[in-house]
Amino acid sequence: MPDPLWLVKARAYLGLKEYPGAQTNPTIAGWLARLKASWRDDETSWCGVFVAECVSEAGINPVSGFAGARNWLNFGIKLAAPTVGCIVVFWRDSPAGWKGHVGFVIGKDKNGNLMVLGGNQGDAVTIKPFGRDRVLGYRWPEGVSVTVGTSLPVLTSDGRLSSNEA
Repeated sequence: MPDPLWLVKARAYLGLKEYPGAQTNPTIAGWLARLKASWRDDETSWCGVFVAECVSEAGINPVSGFAGARNWLNFGIKLAAPTVGCIVVFWRDSPAGWKGHVGFVIGKDKNGNLMVLGGNQGDAVTIKPFGRDRVLGYRWPEGVSVTVGTSLPVLTSDGRLSSNEA
């Protein structure tokens, strides 16, 4: 089954990095302007901006408050299990806190960790493994056909779980 359009868009940004210091990557600055974010620098967490940009490029309206990772739990429809291309929301620092991370599931590694394509993962758009114990939910755009229950593809991973998403 081919990747959904938003995932095709996301893959096109693999390797894009934020700029350290006062400069801002012009691509990220463009996303922030287009999405009418209240800030314009890539030093502020931008994982939700990345997801919003990718779904927007696919013709889908992002969730209100897209900059807050946990706000993506209000997007589209809830899925009981991950599928390729779904949006996954994680807690960060504490399951009960307000901080989070959001990206797209693209598979799993041999240990069963989710392989996630996301922005602001190590200050870049990357694919990283994430422990399922951090998952808050899986979401899918409303009105778009979804196939759930199929096995996630097994992808190569270095086995080191993501720990830098801010």
